[in-house]
Amino acid sequence: MLKEGDAAPDFEARDAEGNSVKLSDMRGRKVVLYFYPKDDTPGCTKEACSFRDGFAEFKRRGIEVLGVSTDDEKSHRKFAEKYSLPFTLLADTDHSVAELYGVYGEKQFMGRKYMGVNRKTFLIDEEGRIAKVFDKVKVDEHADEVLKAFE
Repeated sequence: MLKEGDAAPDFEARDAEGNSVKLSDMRGRKVVLYFYPKDDTPGCTKEACSFRDGFAEFKRRGIEVLGVSTDDEKSHRKFAEKYSLPFTLLADTDHSVAELYGVYGEKQFMGRKYMGVNRKTFLIDEEGRIAKVFDKVKVDEHADEVLKAFE
């Protein structure tokens, strides 16, 4: 399990436009790496819109925001367009990034067990180290929590 102070595992994934994004290319900048279960679902939409609404402040502070789910690029494009999301969404269709960060695993909903992404956020500092881990995410106010943690 990754914890504060650990080196953030490097990865490469595709954004909604099919461009390659590498975490190591963001060294020197603060990064919010948030994992969410699925595009255009109620909780995930609230969380994404929270980051959208606070995005000007993230940008002003030079903080990159990366959202990761196992949805594909097309799904991310539709989700970003529908809700005017100004930050990068990464397609982790083989859940390799989620596994690197320990957020892929067994879930349960209405008595049914299945494998999926657990909602979790990692704040990564300019040196590529994990500065904070949010295990419990309040989707409506998550962006505000993250901004306060960076202060």
